[in-house]
Amino acid sequence: MQFLHKYKRKYWKLFSAAFAFLMLEAMCDLLLPTVMAELIDIGVANKDMNTVLRLGGLMLLITAVGALGATGRNILATHVSQRFAAELRSDLFRKIQSLSFENIDKFDRAALVTRLTNDVTQVQNFVNGLMRIFAKAPLLCIGALIMAVRLNPELSVVLTVVIPIVGLLIFMNMKVGFPFFLKVQKALDRVNSVMREYLSGVRVVRAFNRFDYEVDKFDQANQEYQSRSTIAMRAMAVFSPAITMTVNLGIVAVIWLGGLRVSAGNMQVGHIVAFVNYMTQILFALMTISMVFNMFVRAKASTGRIDEVFSQENGMEWDRGFVSETPIKGRVDFENVSFSYAGTSGLPVIRNLTLTCLPGETVGIIGSTGSGKSSLVALIPRFYDASSGVVKVNGEDVRQMDPHRIREKIAIVPQKTMLFTGSVRDNIKFGKEDASMEEIENAARMADAHGFITSFPEGYETQLGQHGVNFSGGQKQRVSIARALVRQPEILILDDCTSAVDVTTESNIKQALKTYAKGLTCLIIAQRITSVMDADKIVVMDEGQVVGMGKHDELMKSCGVYQEIFQSQLGREPSKITNEQYSTVPKGAE
Repeated sequence: MQFLHKYKRKYWKLFSAAFAFLMLEAMCDLLLPTVMAELIDIGVANKDMNTVLRLGGLMLLITAVGALGATGRNILATHVSQRFAAELRSDLFRKIQSLSFENIDKFDRAALVTRLTNDVTQVQNFVNGLMRIFAKAPLLCIGALIMAVRLNPELSVVLTVVIPIVGLLIFMNMKVGFPFFLKVQKALDRVNSVMREYLSGVRVVRAFNRFDYEVDKFDQANQEYQSRSTIAMRAMAVFSPAITMTVNLGIVAVIWLGGLRVSAGNMQVGHIVAFVNYMTQILFALMTISMVFNMFVRAKASTGRIDEVFSQENGMEWDRGFVSETPIKGRVDFENVSFSYAGTSGLPVIRNLTLTCLPGETVGIIGSTGSGKSSLVALIPRFYDASSGVVKVNGEDVRQMDPHRIREKIAIVPQKTMLFTGSVRDNIKFGKEDASMEEIENAARMADAHGFITSFPEGYETQLGQHGVNFSGGQKQRVSIARALVRQPEILILDDCTSAVDVTTESNIKQALKTYAKGLTCLIIAQRITSVMDADKIVVMDEGQVVGMGKHDELMKSCGVYQEIFQSQLGREPSKITNEQYSTVPKGAE
């Protein structure tokens, strides 16, 4: 995994220090059985208390040194694993932020949350375990083998049978486990996805009394997660007992063969005790190695899922040395633009569209649902790049420009209002970090939000719940509009952002915008025809194409689609609308 190289370079010194402490601990563990064998065979057998006390004191010293090594290793392991996990989460979050919408659309949102949390935790646990006990296991296993063979070569024959069997079991453990744990993580994604969807739509669920449906849906996802976890753990569960049984049978064989040799006078009791201790250490080491592989297959599955995000390359490129020299501010050009979303088999959402929005012009964009209105304006700040054709901002191709530079010139009020947890002031200030309180209040007045904000006891310090849950739809939209206006952009994009406000409030906002919008380009996407009737230019879209363009009176004569929208919304024949009647329509029509 390429992304891990950075952390290897950064933490290898601390990892090496932890490994040194671990080796010290392992050496102490390996010395104890040999010293114990001498204590039994020399001190206890000969009733030599001086030898017993001397070797007993040596064992205490070795134990103390081993404890110091274990303490140092634990401190370093915890420090490194926590820092590594925190940095990995931060880097992964930054990577997600750097990706284009096209990259992000490849992942389910709940899956990204799982990768940031559970998957990183799995890798963190493996790194922590690797530094604490996993690296110790092979050292202890190999060291115990060497010490056992050195102590008594004859009894070591048992090991030549036990070790290959255990090695085969560990290999099978890893081979079987990986596919299962990959499915477990995907099932966890599904649980998170269902829960996230429910929390986002909890009001709709309650409005339609669909509790049972949501509970059943969650139970299905939860049951699938339980089932896959159970299958994975059941498949892995057989290996640990098999390894334990194999090593224990080896210990029984050692005791039996050793007993025969002691009876024959060819071996001392202390050697059997030491050999059994080494066999026990080998058992512990092999069990640990088995656990290592259990955690390794989980960490490997999680690492692969994290790497999927890190391996994403933002397809948006630009000229790094590009310097804007244009004096134009607020001009937007679409030149023969076509666009299709990834995964739609190339089906174009926008087809061969040409359009110019001049500085200071208010352009209304209207059309039926799915006509490509929102997709069109998403090309301006480079949320997506056009499949063909050229999109220009201030006369310059956006594909030459850094997306961050483009977005500094633009403010957007999205179709789906998104507010953040915090105060109203913080939410409006989100549009301009250094905005003064005066600028915030002016923006709120233009958005017709100042009145209801100041009606709250805490005014602009009123706290919003998640997604502004304690505000009405119209209030959220007005705060969202104020957030865009405080930015004082060159290009303002309003994407159906007054759908939840009444006609009077919409009229107030439009009146304020007429004053505010002098000198900036304002694109208004709307479903209601009354929202765009007084725009400098109205663009009518249908199936990704411009089917009409001009002022209201011109379109009423020349554009059939516009006439149909007018008639369906206002309920009267276009021919019966006079100029005098038209001037009163926005105030009285929904």
